[in-house]
Amino acid sequence: MNTEKEKVICGIQQVGIGVEDLQTSWQWYNKHLNIQIPIVDDEGVAERMLPYTGGKPQPRHAILAISQRGGGGFEIWQPQGRKVVYPKEPLRLGDFGINICKVKAKNVQRVYNYFKDNNITILSNINVSPLGLEHFYMQDPWGNIFEIEKDDYCFINVDQHTGGSNGVVIGVSDMDKSIEFYTKLLDYDVIAFDKTDVFDDFSNLPAGKCKIRRVELKRSKPVCSPLSDLMGNSHIELVQNLEIEAHKTLEGRWWGDPGFIHLCFDVRNMDKVHEAALALGHDFVCDSGDNFDMGDANGHFTYVEDPDGTLIEFVETFKIPVIRKLGISINLRKRDDYKPLPRIITKALRFMKVEF
Repeated sequence: MNTEKEKVICGIQQVGIGVEDLQTSWQWYNKHLNIQIPIVDDEGVAERMLPYTGGKPQPRHAILAISQRGGGGFEIWQPQGRKVVYPKEPLRLGDFGINICKVKAKNVQRVYNYFKDNNITILSNINVSPLGLEHFYMQDPWGNIFEIEKDDYCFINVDQHTGGSNGVVIGVSDMDKSIEFYTKLLDYDVIAFDKTDVFDDFSNLPAGKCKIRRVELKRSKPVCSPLSDLMGNSHIELVQNLEIEAHKTLEGRWWGDPGFIHLCFDVRNMDKVHEAALALGHDFVCDSGDNFDMGDANGHFTYVEDPDGTLIEFVETFKIPVIRKLGISINLRKRDDYKPLPRIITKALRFMKVEF
């Protein structure tokens, strides 16, 4: 029997969002996007992100929360002890970095009506994406763009209008180079579409009337890992704007400043992930070491940059709280790399739900 460990990219664990006021943002995402289960709520110092925090450790407060319906979570991240820096200019579609966070929705029309009734900024009508899915775009109070996308996946069957993240849209400068990175390192190895056009569904987005090369990547392998039932499937959309001089979304700013700051993948066997990254010429730029505590959770996190400097985080989770009030957590170190935890365990996370 082959007992050799392999690189396992389990799925999107979370999308990092830098904010100025954590409690206000957390309450907004909790109420309007149903991100209600805090896995991590931790104040501390970011000591291992020095290349992106001015060369000095920076205090921060972070909440990593997920949806009961499943999908990737949000890591809401507030720098402390300094004044945050907003972008000099609004993001344009195709700027290098995470442009849009995709969000799962079983009934897209219901979500559209909810946002309209609650005076939330809607950026488009409901359209059909090149994948054939109903979707539309909206914006939070701080200018971050979200794509609400048809997705029936449901981890816990609750009557909520949205689930967690279904992926992201990333601006790139060289589409072919980026396709190689995301297919070979992150296992999004199926090109679901590759089109160059002026797209109707982009028309109301900043720089969305430009000619854009648009590539959607999916996985051929099913999501599998101890926490795979929480995450579900996802896809990555790469956009190369052929008519603007794009810039980095964090240009002139530090990691943690307002906006989308990273895309995080849950992984198993970090050393094998490192080998795969090195083979593509993308060494880890930050590494926590093998035993990093963040609140009640514990694991090993690392970062790489994609070809345009977008930060991709890897987290090998070793311990997570299941029922925080009772001090119950689960150790994942000796769990099967491919087998989901029993749902009686993971569904206990609902007891940590917070509503505002």
